Amino acid sequence: MDHDDIMGAAKGSSTRGDQAYGTLRSLLLSGDIKPNTRLTEADLTQMLNVSRGTVRSVLARLVQEGYVTSEINRGVRTRVFSVAEAADILEAREVLEAALAGKAAERATAEEIRELRGILDGMREAQRQGDQAAYSRGNRSFHQRIKEAAHQETLARAHDSLLYPLVMRQYRNLSANHPRKGSLEEHEAIFASVITRNPEAASAAMRHHVASARQALLLEYTPENRPGGHGPDDAMCGTAPAADEKATGGDNAAP
Repeated sequence: MDHDDIMGAAKGSSTRGDQAYGTLRSLLLSGDIKPNTRLTEADLTQMLNVSRGTVRSVLARLVQEGYVTSEINRGVRTRVFSVAEAADILEAREVLEAALAGKAAERATAEEIRELRGILDGMREAQRQGDQAAYSRGNRSFHQRIKEAAHQETLARAHDSLLYPLVMRQYRNLSANHPRKGSLEEHEAIFASVITRNPEAASAAMRHHVASARQALLLEYTPENRPGGHGPDDAMCGTAPAADEKATGGDNAAP
């Protein structure tokens, strides 16, 4: 095998590994695999259509990033967050999203402001019609556009490294009304601060918004009443989600 063949094989292996990583990460974020579910190499090899060596590399990467845990005699499992861990992650999110909103107020372009306005109009209409799925999509888009409009890559990377979609999936209250009361008004306050170029107000509005969502999420639970726990012999379940918004975090990915 010559040098070009070796490089081509290595690139192909890397591409398959990246694809497998992306598929499994999306599956974890989608919530189709419950917390504390055991992930076996045999199941993942079949599901992802890759070698066991590739599966091991993917799992090692996910362990390092905190999506799954690996323990002797327990194997690799999907992450379970204590209330304290969940609160820490969501508090960090408050700080980072508040900072991003402040930068968006300073740096958002006219086109980005038009996009935010359109998203907010769609959220109003979704709430009026009682379309929870459409509101959730708009909600996610609004937060994503705020992050992009900040034009602050270091903050954005720190924000993206948080595991809050997993926290939201574990602690979501399926019986709660959605959108949460006051959610739309909080988004409107953030937008008003951005279009008036008031970074302090934008930061404060975003922090209040994310903090309100955190409080609504966590105050119903105690460490002794942690939702999402499963027995030690749970096998991996669920199938890979379609390539849609569900794979980016689902309905509870943002407040």
